[in-house]
Amino acid sequence: MKRTFDIKLLVLIAFISLVGASRRVSPSAQPMEPAQPIGKQATINLQEEFQTIHSFGASDCWSAKFIGKWTDEAKKNQIADLLFSLDTLANGQPRGIGLSLWRMNIGAGSYEQGDSSKISDPWRREECFLDSQGRFDWTKQAGSQWFLQAARQRGVRYALGFSNSAPVQMTRNGKAFSPGGRSFNLKPTALAPFADFLVKVADHFKLDYLSPINEPQWDWTAGKNGRAGQEGSPAENTDIAAVARMLSTKLAAQRAKTRVVLGEAGQLNFLYDKVESGRGNQLSYFFSSNAASPLSKLPNVEPVWAYHSYFTTCPDSLLVDTRQRAIQRAKALGNPMLWQSEFGVLGDICGQYNGSPRHTDINYGLYVAKVIHNDLTIANVTSWQWWLAINPYNYSDGLVYLNSPAGTYNQHDKARLDGQVLDSKQLWAFGNYARFIRPGMKRVAVRLADSHPIQEASQCMISAYKDPRTRQLVLVCINMASEPTPLQLQGLAIRNSRFACYTTTETKTLAKSTVPSGQIRLEPRSIVTLVGTYN
Repeated sequence: MKRTFDIKLLVLIAFISLVGASRRVSPSAQPMEPAQPIGKQATINLQEEFQTIHSFGASDCWSAKFIGKWTDEAKKNQIADLLFSLDTLANGQPRGIGLSLWRMNIGAGSYEQGDSSKISDPWRREECFLDSQGRFDWTKQAGSQWFLQAARQRGVRYALGFSNSAPVQMTRNGKAFSPGGRSFNLKPTALAPFADFLVKVADHFKLDYLSPINEPQWDWTAGKNGRAGQEGSPAENTDIAAVARMLSTKLAAQRAKTRVVLGEAGQLNFLYDKVESGRGNQLSYFFSSNAASPLSKLPNVEPVWAYHSYFTTCPDSLLVDTRQRAIQRAKALGNPMLWQSEFGVLGDICGQYNGSPRHTDINYGLYVAKVIHNDLTIANVTSWQWWLAINPYNYSDGLVYLNSPAGTYNQHDKARLDGQVLDSKQLWAFGNYARFIRPGMKRVAVRLADSHPIQEASQCMISAYKDPRTRQLVLVCINMASEPTPLQLQGLAIRNSRFACYTTTETKTLAKSTVPSGQIRLEPRSIVTLVGTYN
């Protein structure tokens, strides 16, 4: 009996062992740990300095004339806070994006002309401070004046007045758009009066800068229906030079502090290309040693050339190449400063983005951040400025958006007297730069391991800025990937080994947190600003 029992026991043990073995998984078949996101390694060189930042700005076109006259002060101040405020909410999130420059449109008088202006949209007509009898009326553009004052009350450092057209009484066709041709729409006898007008406006409003001609490469004529889309005028380089010389003479004679900024080129490659148009190759025309009137020799004229980033942002190879060519030409001509003075989401952009209809999601915030990054790090711009700060349209080129009181935005005329105020990811993505990179800060070198600007544009972009006086360091990081990206920083020591972190995603708007400098993790599809103090 005992032997039989022992044999049965041995069989049972063997059976159990076989079952256990069949249930074991070989090491090669064991479940894998979740793949860790591929990190980025960035080396910061605080000693390698580039441009000194002047400002981040936006313009009051075309809505300020109506919105600044709304009777609802709370809504007006809400808009002003979103654009200009440097205050912080209780949760640490900035109240606004803290612009440091405000662009005020100096109107040509199409608004007073009404329908006879031949500009179809009343929002795109502007009043003029000067009437046909040569009298100034400083009550005009009252809405724009409200926003200029609101900007200054909130600490905006610079004010720039820009003109799309000379006053209609000075133009060749009596309109605020061109009758045709490539020349500036100005009567031959009106050059000095036009300069006098701008100087008077600049003096009255204590403007820091004047920009007299905007996007001179476009024709700004009426369409087949005989009507135009907005105020505007073409100009050849010779026209721009004549206006610059006259403004310089007038401002210098008054010992004015206002400075002239020129360019506002409708497309970046007009700075170094398209010489045959008479409106291109502008850097060489205005800054070469044999130029007829080199800007560097004109009093009250800044050694700056401004361009607009439209139509050169995709594909990524074009985004990088055009900016590399512009800065190379600038460096070869004495290194005049470059400003990017107007941008918004306009038209079809390689099938990825479109101005129409209105888009305000994180995809558009990331796109805006990518353009800002490349203008700052490739073209070395010292100022970066947006187009429509306030937008009532079903279009994607705004920062703050307006709906009618009923919530619609395809009938923007209903927002003339009142409306709903909305933010956008374009606004907050811009704020990741404007709110933290303050005038006077210097951009410093950042190098990503095994990377190239074209590659970075679709993956991860990082730029860095320092304030030598306070030893503050600002990093702006853009994670285009749909996965989180760990970030390892090298080349610097941060006080307390911690950054204040401000994150913009689809669900966050400059949300504040604190992160150890050795544990940075960029959220998917995010713009992240890191603020710390370097030792």
